Amino acid sequence: MQPKEIEAIQRDHIKQKAKERNLILLTQLSIFVVFVGVWEWLARINAINVLIFSYPSKMWELFWAQLLDGRLLPHIGMTVWETVVGFLLGTLLGTLLATLIWWSPFLSRVLDPYLVVLNSMPKVALGPVFIVFLGPGLLSIIAMGCAISVIITTIVIYTSFKEVNQNYVKVVQTLGGNKRQIFRMVILPSTIPAILSTLKVNVGLSWVGVIVGEFLVSKMGLGYLIIYGFQVFNFTLVMVALAIIAVVATLMYQGVALLERRLTSQFK
Repeated sequence: MQPKEIEAIQRDHIKQKAKERNLILLTQLSIFVVFVGVWEWLARINAINVLIFSYPSKMWELFWAQLLDGRLLPHIGMTVWETVVGFLLGTLLGTLLATLIWWSPFLSRVLDPYLVVLNSMPKVALGPVFIVFLGPGLLSIIAMGCAISVIITTIVIYTSFKEVNQNYVKVVQTLGGNKRQIFRMVILPSTIPAILSTLKVNVGLSWVGVIVGEFLVSKMGLGYLIIYGFQVFNFTLVMVALAIIAVVATLMYQGVALLERRLTSQFK
């Protein structure tokens, strides 16, 4: 096959992939528009209880009203900051703990049953413990966001460490490499995709932890708005807060996915 023919095939493949991505994006947007339109229509004809479910146009009005008068941004900023900190701490601590367990086979055997127990424990049940230990404030909320992701991060990354092809490890050992060099040259590069995939999972877990923490103790944040809206029976406010959480969490997820694509392309 001639080089020009190969280039033509590659161009056709790239165009086909672009068309497929555009079709997927168009379908996703169509589903969203139809969902919002049906929701609005059902509310207008009183087919659903607007007191509970509200409707998009009313949510939009409330969103803009609170955004323009400055009441909404502090809540959004607080929750996003708490989530990012909890997300980073959970991922970092989980990765460090997984590395420590991999480094010491003795420690791995000792901690294995405890990791299983901690993973099966509902993390939100630790909320009262954090509140008593750290106080009813910012630290307990961040601790919730961290705790809900750190154990699953440890387990996933440690499992990835163990599943690295041992032939690569033996090659480094044969060349006289020590354990630190094995980790730096073989284990860590081989598990970059698993670590990045764990980041995407931790986005959702961190949001769950922070929102639950705000339910319990916060006087500011999107979780607080949800509880406040429920208490005053303003379910439009509740739906606005949920919609903002969905949008910001999606943006965080897409940011991590972009980081994953860039890093994995470098390691190919």
